[in-house]
Amino acid sequence: MAENNITNEQNAEQQAPEAVVAQVETATKNAPVAVQTAHDDFDWSVDKRNVSSYSQEEKVKYDQTYDSTFKVIEENGLLTGTVVGLTKTDVVINIGFKSDGLISLNEFRDLQGLKVGDEVEVLVVEKEDRDGNLHLSRKQARQQRAWEKIVEVYKTGEVVTGTVTSKTKGGLIVDVYGMETFLPGSQIDVKPVTDYDQFVGKTMEFKVVKVNEAIRNAVVSHKALIESDIEQQRVDIISKLEKGQVLEGTIKNITDFGAFIDLGGLDGLLYITDISWGRISHPSEVLQMDQKINVVVLDFDDEKKRISLGYKQLTPHPWDTLPANITEGARVKGKVVNIEDYGAFLEILPGVEGLVHVSEISWASTPINAKEFFKLGEEYEAVVVTLSKDERKMSLSIKQLTEDPWATIETKFPLESRHKGIVKNITPYGVFVELETGIGGMIHISDLSWIKRFNHPSEYTKVGSEIEVVILGIDKDNRKLSLGHKQIEEDPWNTFETIFPIGSIHEGTVVKKDDKGATVQLQYGLEAYAPARHLRTEDEKAIAVEDVKEFMIIEFDRSEKRILVSHTRVWEQVKTEEKEAVAKEKRADADKTRKAVKTIQSKVEKATLGDLGALAELREKLKQSEGGEEEKKG
Repeated sequence: MAENNITNEQNAEQQAPEAVVAQVETATKNAPVAVQTAHDDFDWSVDKRNVSSYSQEEKVKYDQTYDSTFKVIEENGLLTGTVVGLTKTDVVINIGFKSDGLISLNEFRDLQGLKVGDEVEVLVVEKEDRDGNLHLSRKQARQQRAWEKIVEVYKTGEVVTGTVTSKTKGGLIVDVYGMETFLPGSQIDVKPVTDYDQFVGKTMEFKVVKVNEAIRNAVVSHKALIESDIEQQRVDIISKLEKGQVLEGTIKNITDFGAFIDLGGLDGLLYITDISWGRISHPSEVLQMDQKINVVVLDFDDEKKRISLGYKQLTPHPWDTLPANITEGARVKGKVVNIEDYGAFLEILPGVEGLVHVSEISWASTPINAKEFFKLGEEYEAVVVTLSKDERKMSLSIKQLTEDPWATIETKFPLESRHKGIVKNITPYGVFVELETGIGGMIHISDLSWIKRFNHPSEYTKVGSEIEVVILGIDKDNRKLSLGHKQIEEDPWNTFETIFPIGSIHEGTVVKKDDKGATVQLQYGLEAYAPARHLRTEDEKAIAVEDVKEFMIIEFDRSEKRILVSHTRVWEQVKTEEKEAVAKEKRADADKTRKAVKTIQSKVEKATLGDLGALAELREKLKQSEGGEEEKKG
């Protein structure tokens, strides 16, 4: 407290005599107008000891000189002050104001060896606080000056140096010119950064990329400087690029479609197809991260700054160095690298592929699905059929590894010979049977059975089943065999014609029925057909499936293997026969009566009344007999 009093006394001494003169003038000006007296015309400006006086011009001059000793102090303004005193907690600053200001020592922690007489920049917070003291701040002065510099470098684009002080949510806090700025995590480096702690305490260069003057907030970026350097490097590299130029690069990233190569500030893309002459599934099969490799420039775009690179182009094309033992007719082995509907590609050597067409897989004429026959990655042996180094094409054959079985087809599979085969495929019109690899034929649906008619061959057999066949025909040019299955047995229809004559009645079972009629199963597995009008029963009841009834053969077609039957004809015939028996009996009675009448007439020469009566009775019977016969005819 004593130190403060001493300081105030010193300030008072520094203010005299100017302060005293000012106070006198102020008091004179503010004095109330006195009552006119006898001495009012006395010139008080004339000193008894000095009879000279100031002229008006000199007075104005001296007044201006006096006024210039005062400083214009405005709040929130920046001023340079002088340290006039130091206490244990504060620094006394003189800014030329009527009183000195106090600033906490905490605001001078960055200044080592602060002493009286040092000049510092301060900000006038308040000329008079509520205690009447002058309120100054060095911290706010530094922040104000720092903000002005930050805004200036933001406008000019200059690079600033800052120190990372701490980590915050989403980024880092950087001290620039003594002011805190924000460094987002995405602006730290061109590569993604996950560990922010490694940057705390580091001094780095930044570029101010955003300012908000309303809240005095600034965003800085270190990434922008790196990108700026990279962009300059890109321009330099692209200006020197030439197609075919070989460069050294480092593998920066590997993707499914290729690899990005760092050429020293500029990235180039190495497509997967330009990595190896052979087929690869992923670039990682050949390349590794951070691996240094030589690449050749295939193409580049100045505007888009894109560079296409090649790696396999640094070695000769395998087709240009094809071994002499790979010729037409040679046997080779290859791995399946691609499968299409039309065939498969075998890689004989890295970058050398041949096509096995589906027609060259098997000697069989039946179509083969390449995707079912081949598997990716598996190895197959094949024969080179055609070879063109100029076009870099090769056709292969698997079937030509074995002899063509159709060359001796007539010897091994002569006409009418019997064989067993495997059902390979079923269509609506027939069954395809394989007798041996590359040899097969078709059984037409009509040649499956002598006695049954099938809507579809699958009703008789299925794929994978063994079936016995007879060779019916050989088409060597088209590699086709006509096969039969029913021909294994003799045609039973010659015998059926005697067993099922027209008009004969047989017991049958209804196995199928529709609006048009019904299929009837007869003995020996024979099937017949009954039209709907021939299914009417005597009691007018409908015939159902699985009903067992008697049927009459009404048609037998041996050439078409067709039998028509009728149930209605069976009971209609019985009725007809009954009527015919009654009529026959009546005709017999009539004949007998006629004979009796003739006998009586021949014996009686003269008729008597009794005879006439007997005769009349006989005639009446004859008429009745004849009438019944005519009624039957009608």
